Amino acid sequence: MCARCGHSSARRVAVRIPELKGLRALICALLLLIPASALAQWRTFGPYGGNARALAYDPAYPDHILLGSGAGSLYESIDGGRHWSHFAHLGPNEDLMLESVAFDPLHPSTIYVAGWSVSGSGGSFFVTRDGGVSWSEPEALKGKSIQALALAPSDPRILIAGALDGLFRSIDSGANWERISPEGHHDLKNFESVAVDPHNPNIIYAGTWHLPWKTDDGGETWTSISQGVIDDSDVFSIILDYSKPETVYASACSGIYKSDDGGQLFHRVEGIPGTARRTRVLQQDPADANIVYAGTTEGLFKTGDGGKSFQRITPPDFILNDVLVDPRDSRRLLIATDRGGVYASDNAGESFESSNDGFSARRITSLVADPTDPTGLYAGVVNDKEFGGVFHAHDGTWTQMSQGLDGSDVFDLSESRTGQLGAATNHGLFFFDAKAGSWQPSRKLRLLKSVPQNLVRGKNGKIEPFKPLPPKVSQLFFVGRAFALELRNRRWYAATEAGVLHSDDQGASWSGGALDGETTMRSVSAHDRVVAAASVHDVWYSPNFGQTWRRQLLPAGVTRVYSVTVTSDDALWVATREGALRWHRRSLDEGTWEHVENGLPTRDVTWVREQGMRLLAAADDFRNLYVSHDQGKSWKPCDPAAPFDATGAVLQGGNLYLTTRNHGVLLREPELGANASCGEPGSTLIKPDTEAR
Repeated sequence: MCARCGHSSARRVAVRIPELKGLRALICALLLLIPASALAQWRTFGPYGGNARALAYDPAYPDHILLGSGAGSLYESIDGGRHWSHFAHLGPNEDLMLESVAFDPLHPSTIYVAGWSVSGSGGSFFVTRDGGVSWSEPEALKGKSIQALALAPSDPRILIAGALDGLFRSIDSGANWERISPEGHHDLKNFESVAVDPHNPNIIYAGTWHLPWKTDDGGETWTSISQGVIDDSDVFSIILDYSKPETVYASACSGIYKSDDGGQLFHRVEGIPGTARRTRVLQQDPADANIVYAGTTEGLFKTGDGGKSFQRITPPDFILNDVLVDPRDSRRLLIATDRGGVYASDNAGESFESSNDGFSARRITSLVADPTDPTGLYAGVVNDKEFGGVFHAHDGTWTQMSQGLDGSDVFDLSESRTGQLGAATNHGLFFFDAKAGSWQPSRKLRLLKSVPQNLVRGKNGKIEPFKPLPPKVSQLFFVGRAFALELRNRRWYAATEAGVLHSDDQGASWSGGALDGETTMRSVSAHDRVVAAASVHDVWYSPNFGQTWRRQLLPAGVTRVYSVTVTSDDALWVATREGALRWHRRSLDEGTWEHVENGLPTRDVTWVREQGMRLLAAADDFRNLYVSHDQGKSWKPCDPAAPFDATGAVLQGGNLYLTTRNHGVLLREPELGANASCGEPGSTLIKPDTEAR
């Protein structure tokens, strides 16, 4: 572990192809000598895809490719992008977007990676000189939001980094840096793209959030090269024609521009629709200078005539972040996209296929075991629009099943005892119709309101008894956000921004609403008659299927509630910013709170669930799953720890699956032997929860 950066160094050095076969043979031979119990570990399981940002190939071995993604994650392929594995995690947290990756062509074990923070204006620059075993951050660029990176083709020791606060240059392979843009300049800031002349490293082009600029003397003086460019254009990408460096392509939010005189005059190219003018990346074919690819927010475009005309060659819902052309065979393309991950083409873009095996940048919100399939899982995903929704796994293969969700974010999944699968989304509640192969909305909301009656006096002046009138029923449609779903035998429950809803007719209609005036409920859980619900600050408890509710006052000092769980012993667990709380019930609706530690983190416990005879828990910023075998009296972490932050877990078919915030689902296969435990030595893996949901 790099003490300075917090980067994992427990990984192999990238090897060249002549060594690879021998190394694999040696590893296989060694593995035969290791007991099976020692091999248990977490591995990426899918669903594959997500936010792919940057691609770069090793000049000495182009089948070795690195992929920059979100959450500070760098992935590696050694077979030309067909399969991926996690290569490195950069930065102390999971908020870095790795936007630029480059190999030193003279020393390919030297790799540069730059990124920016999604949670602020920070970022950093990273360098490894040993193929990824260790990483460092030059002090001059530490904390800077770096949006662009370029190596000088004529002298790769020269690097140019574009940051929000200026342009910086290194002449010693990234060891030391100097500012080459005027500090405090009104326009020379917010750099987003950079290109270096292939023959003269002092000629540098730089694009800002406003317009493009150029220097001919290594940054001593700068000239605005905006003639012909629509004013206030964000310049996302700049490339120079390798055969004629005075030919410059620049992409901006206002379109694609081309200059034939080194940027003195630009003209806008044709063929890019106005809605697709946010062209994030330009890439020239290394074998044919007339072929240029333009990656836009509405697909990939291609020109074969030097920019005179462009045609779209992917579906319009592809959002492009990077394009890689194989230097040995330019028919082979890889594209990095938002949400969909990596796609590959072997015919110069005539067709593309997903190429994400091993790469998952998915945010998993829920995971449900398929009771009809010992290898089956359902996963809910957010942030991926039409490329996300719900996925189903069978025998390790994932299939998207999001028809009818229309790009909705899925916050929770639940399956009933009869096999009905439901989804809580940002556009309401949905249930999957297996015959139609699509999701159907469940929106009918029945609100009951008592009808007031006038008192009636009899002839003797006394008030006569009367039968109460049936409540007035109002029919509405709920299309708001639903955060949690619990499909139990007798009644189904949903935590929504309209309160706690319940259904007694399997989702045909819903009733319920706010609790004590609180409408937005984030969590709901039930066991038999007992139901609990939570907002971000309060918890409610019902002993009678939600007929009546009582607010359970939390201990003083609790500032944030994440989720609530009712276990089979009718205990109420609340995951909070201040740790895990357990409510011990003394009578029907009275009890006391206990702040549970005993092995659990003391803060930011986000999730507690019951699985068979054990309890599982996860905590924010803790890369592990915690397990209790004694109803929560004591807790132990799983061993080995997970490589990423854990947000939940499910047992299915003897396997333990872990959900993560940014890296999909992780799998730990069954273990054998004395240490085959997840929290307690000598025990077997957790049995799946057999309680009828």
